[in-house]
Amino acid sequence: KIWIFHVFCAEEKLVENLASMSTRERIKAIQKMPETMKKKREIRNNVLREMTEKSGRRGTQLDCCTQCLRRTEVSFRRFRNSLSERFHQLWLWHKTLKIIGGEFGTSVLSYFIFLKWLLSFNIFSFLINFSFITVPQFIAAEPNNLSFTGLELLTGAGYFQQTALYYGFYTNATISKTENGASYNMQLAYIFTVGMYFVICLLILLISMAKSFCRNFINPQIYSGNASKLLCTWDFNITNEKAVKLKQKNLSTQIKESLSDVNKEVLNFSKQETLVHILIHLGVWAASLGTAVAACASVYFLSINNLKLFMEGHKNDLESQAAMLVLPIVASLLNVLIPFFYSWLGQLEKFQNPRNRTYVTIARNIILKISIIGILCYYWLDIVATSKSQCWETLIGQDIYRLILVDFIFCLLGSFFGEFLRRIIGTTVFVSLGMPEFDIARNVLDLIYAQTLTWIGILFSPLLPGIQMISFFIVFYVKKVSLMKNCQPPRQVWRAAQMTTFFMLLLFFPSLTGVLAVIAVTVWRLKPSEECGPFRGLSSMFAAVSEWIKILENYTGSKWVVWIYNNLITSELFFFILSTIFL
Repeated sequence: KIWIFHVFCAEEKLVENLASMSTRERIKAIQKMPETMKKKREIRNNVLREMTEKSGRRGTQLDCCTQCLRRTEVSFRRFRNSLSERFHQLWLWHKTLKIIGGEFGTSVLSYFIFLKWLLSFNIFSFLINFSFITVPQFIAAEPNNLSFTGLELLTGAGYFQQTALYYGFYTNATISKTENGASYNMQLAYIFTVGMYFVICLLILLISMAKSFCRNFINPQIYSGNASKLLCTWDFNITNEKAVKLKQKNLSTQIKESLSDVNKEVLNFSKQETLVHILIHLGVWAASLGTAVAACASVYFLSINNLKLFMEGHKNDLESQAAMLVLPIVASLLNVLIPFFYSWLGQLEKFQNPRNRTYVTIARNIILKISIIGILCYYWLDIVATSKSQCWETLIGQDIYRLILVDFIFCLLGSFFGEFLRRIIGTTVFVSLGMPEFDIARNVLDLIYAQTLTWIGILFSPLLPGIQMISFFIVFYVKKVSLMKNCQPPRQVWRAAQMTTFFMLLLFFPSLTGVLAVIAVTVWRLKPSEECGPFRGLSSMFAAVSEWIKILENYTGSKWVVWIYNNLITSELFFFILSTIFL
């Protein structure tokens, strides 16, 4: 009885102290209490009751208007918190990502977060390109006289050649609805829209990398403390049975991943075993690099032959359309089959840590894919751009369209043959194999490869991000269903919070930096086609900006723009300092 009396007195004193605080201090004090949500609500209600009784005893009754305002304020605060929670739950794939994280851990979850992140890039790119480039062009658009056969969906040629999908469709004239009305310079709109998009992408990527690096490398203990996960992570507001089980599974997986880093065993090898391991690693790297060189050589010679067939044009329509698909099919086959070979090589190396195996496999795949893209860029900028084609920019746009489309088809087929059939074989024919694991390295590099092609293609096909947006959306659901039905959780649980930072780094270098180099060469060095596109008749695409600056020199209010152009845009020193800071 004495103990109960002391507890009652302590609680009564706590309520009196809280009642004397300001509203903000009281809310913070209650939030910091190590109590359940039910107990916190009870304390808050007691405090409110105490404050009401005190005000009644003092005889300071609130008037009707003040009471209504206070009730409205409380109701609005509750409504705002409830609405914020609902919007958070309705955010794209919020629940799906929670389920994947609970079932398969952060390593597999990092792939889907990265895919969602890339989707946002393409949505943003499509919206600004459509708004500032495509919509104004519709005013000056000429009718399309070509017939639609359906093959254009695969080849990107034919009917699509005279649509807003490609560079050659856009005019070089200044668009105006009326003679004396406001005008719209398509040349400046085209180059500034593409340029500003890449500047924004660069800044977003750098900021995201910095945040992720700080969270996962500099201060990882703040975000992933084992004690805090075990004792302070549970949300007492959860009452739904499915939500409770999902939360339990998610916490269990996170704790297992954290403990795997602490409890990992370090094997001590003899000198002879160490030498054997080094020789195996060297042999595997030699095989992987040799395969990448052979793949690049085959893509280069095939692309040269493909251009000859296109320029000759002796074949009938059906054969020429089929010939256009040979290069993207071969490139996609190499990008699909060789990573499986790399995964098999990784098994021979017998890495002790699954994280190291994933990083090494990603490094080999990025060398392969970026090398193939590099060879294609050399082919486009050095051979196609100097060919006798009427509109070489549209020709490059069509090549990239076919590469993205065929890569998307092979991605879907890879989920079927690489995961579905593998599950059937592992559960019925060779039971010892079991169900496959989700190949993070191969799938992530497929995303980076597709996004790199999209970034290159923006200049030659402004609506290409819209196509990639649809494909990423479909890929998410296909991969999610394939993961749930065909794959098993990783046999070795390991924490992969740092992998998202690594994916962003790969997207920045060599992907985005390489794309910026290709765009810079195209804009500053290459001569545009004489008969198509917004820059026809100019010595280079950037010449449109130079001519605009000459006009601005006559206006006093635009001197600051001229100063930026003369001292920054045309300054080698500025770009050297900029590249040094970023790289």
